[in-house]
Amino acid sequence: MDKPTYTLEFEKPLRDLGRQLESLHQLSIENNVNVSSEIAAIEDKIAATKKLIYSNLTAWQRVQIARHPKRPYTLDFVQRIFTGFQEYHGDRCFSDDRSIVGGTAFLDGEAVVVIGQQKGRDTKENILRNFGMPNPEGYRKALRLMRMAEKFGLPVITFVDTPGAYPGIGAEERHVAEAIAVNLREMAVLETPIVTTIIGEGGSGGALGIAVSDRVLIFENSYYSVISPEGCAAILWKDRASAPRAAEALKIDPASLARFGIVDEVIDEPFGGNHVDLDAAAANLKAAISRHLRELEKLPTERLLDARYDRYRNLGVIAEPEVAAVPVASVD
Repeated sequence: MDKPTYTLEFEKPLRDLGRQLESLHQLSIENNVNVSSEIAAIEDKIAATKKLIYSNLTAWQRVQIARHPKRPYTLDFVQRIFTGFQEYHGDRCFSDDRSIVGGTAFLDGEAVVVIGQQKGRDTKENILRNFGMPNPEGYRKALRLMRMAEKFGLPVITFVDTPGAYPGIGAEERHVAEAIAVNLREMAVLETPIVTTIIGEGGSGGALGIAVSDRVLIFENSYYSVISPEGCAAILWKDRASAPRAAEALKIDPASLARFGIVDEVIDEPFGGNHVDLDAAAANLKAAISRHLRELEKLPTERLLDARYDRYRNLGVIAEPEVAAVPVASVD
């Protein structure tokens, strides 16, 4: 990918050091001056600063990376991981929702069905993709593809990257909540392996509508949450500026999600995020998907469905300490 030009707030020290390095290179060229020692010192400082920043990211900083405008989207990964992708359109009920893409493809020669949420790079494409926020017809298109996968015995691979389902009037009129609910129900009993990866934002039911899976993976700079940090902050503290505080409280970072059993694996990203090296990110993702898919395909259908049921039945279970019963005095 092109060298990233967009700088997040916490990356500004790196940007300033990069400008210093560029100035030294320019000085060396224009004045024929040997500044190799100064260049080496700044390069060492850049490496140390990168390590310090990216090894100690907060939950809110990971949310910012998940929303990075240069971050790879579903079709970027599809292009690099699969071959022979054939996109399908329409839900056969209303229209084609371009915020969800899906179709058949091959993963190392094995036929699969791929479904994912897709954002846009510029204003025109974002309008086309509805900023990655699916309408009900998008979820119905996804379900059509999943039922086709079940019919022909094909594994389903989904990519989640949405701030949430579209909350507009039209979506409500066409029953977006019902469309998501039907997907939850049908995915729970779909008789074929399902692997989901959170590649960016995993917002609320909009994400869950294609994520009731046997294995849920997540990139280390993605998030998965019942509500956005800004939405949570607006509700709890009446101030969206408290989003960093909300992100910490929600435990939406990949490490916390893995600790609570919400996700099954955290996939490493290139240092600085997936937008720094898309090919390396795609290679990491492909290896993880292939490994989990091989494990799932060994299971008989009955065991696969039982394990899926147990996975979601046990999410969010809290064990409280037993309280000793207080003896009650008998009354004569």
